[in-house]
Amino acid sequence: MSYLISNNTHVIEHDHEAIHAAYHVADFALAGRNLRDQTRSLPFAEIELFSQKGLGGIRIPQEFGGAFVSNKTLAQVFRIINKADSSLGQIPQNQIALLNMINLMGSTEQKKFIFNEILQGKRLANGGPERHTQDTKTLNTKLSIQDGRYFVTGEKFYSTGSSFADWLAIKAVHPEGHVVLVLVERNTSGIDVIDNWNGFGQRTTSSGTVRLNQVEVNPFLIFDERLLSSQPTYRGAFSQLMQVAIDVGIAEAALADTIAAVKKARPIIDAGVEKASLEHYTLQEIGKSIVLLDAAILLLDEAAEYLDELDQLDTLTEQQAAQASIRVAEAKVYANDAALHISEKLFELGGSRSSLSQHNYDQHWRNARVHTLHDPVRWKLHALGDYYLNHKLPARHAWI
Repeated sequence: MSYLISNNTHVIEHDHEAIHAAYHVADFALAGRNLRDQTRSLPFAEIELFSQKGLGGIRIPQEFGGAFVSNKTLAQVFRIINKADSSLGQIPQNQIALLNMINLMGSTEQKKFIFNEILQGKRLANGGPERHTQDTKTLNTKLSIQDGRYFVTGEKFYSTGSSFADWLAIKAVHPEGHVVLVLVERNTSGIDVIDNWNGFGQRTTSSGTVRLNQVEVNPFLIFDERLLSSQPTYRGAFSQLMQVAIDVGIAEAALADTIAAVKKARPIIDAGVEKASLEHYTLQEIGKSIVLLDAAILLLDEAAEYLDELDQLDTLTEQQAAQASIRVAEAKVYANDAALHISEKLFELGGSRSSLSQHNYDQHWRNARVHTLHDPVRWKLHALGDYYLNHKLPARHAWI
């Protein structure tokens, strides 16, 4: 039986409940999506509903009070919400990926603490990437130890969801040279969260700057990231699975709006038909878009099902972990293409009327173009070719 805990945050107990909750959040988010996108208004009420419905903890292991829904259900939840609003849908993927990392790195007591925080409706946001470094893995943020006390100093960008967070997950370089993940409460002295994300897409993700000036860290909440490479896991594939679902959700939204736009469009005079929906070339393009989207959904589901198979195992081999990344990469290629292709075709098939700002149809292409920049598919294709042709296992990190 499902139940409520003291602060009225719902605790989801099974997969069907998670999907039901996702539809509730999606319906609420869709109502104000266009206005939020056009005015860059952050979705505070929407992300609060996501948390209160219990969706933030759906992959927390059952022994810690979570539902640990299947990867396939997780993908469906993200499809549902991102079809409604992909800016909103991008925000919680970092939290769920971070909780997976904590489950791999953390002690039992650490996991009990942070998982309980999430199940009570608290939110965790990303503070990993930096803006002016050589690559995404290079960090200038440092952890220091002074008289037995721990402090973190640095500046982060692409800190998705930071404006909504109760906790920030900050990657930093330990004095001994290795990378650690530290959790700090967002209202801790020395933290400045700045909503300065100004990308043309995914406008309301709060993916801006987090500044940390001698922020004191509880040593209990420091995680050694070297533990992530101590044995094979599918953490990269898990993180990427949610990215695939985001792109699929965008593609689904774009296709729905394409069909609506075509039904209102005027046919070209040379077609000799009464309605644009009867034009031969339009029918062909809609058919192509549907096949592309269906293929992306099928690959997403198959990849998620493979991850679910791995969840039944006590340990993974290098080959199984690699296969997880490869299957998700294949899905990412199709999801990338579906989101970009369908959102662009919307205007070609919908005609001039579809370009009017009142419809805000351009948000689909803008969101797809910006989100797909996170993990370029050219490197997914490279990894796929190297794997099948040369038997080279893909790199073990969060981007494959």
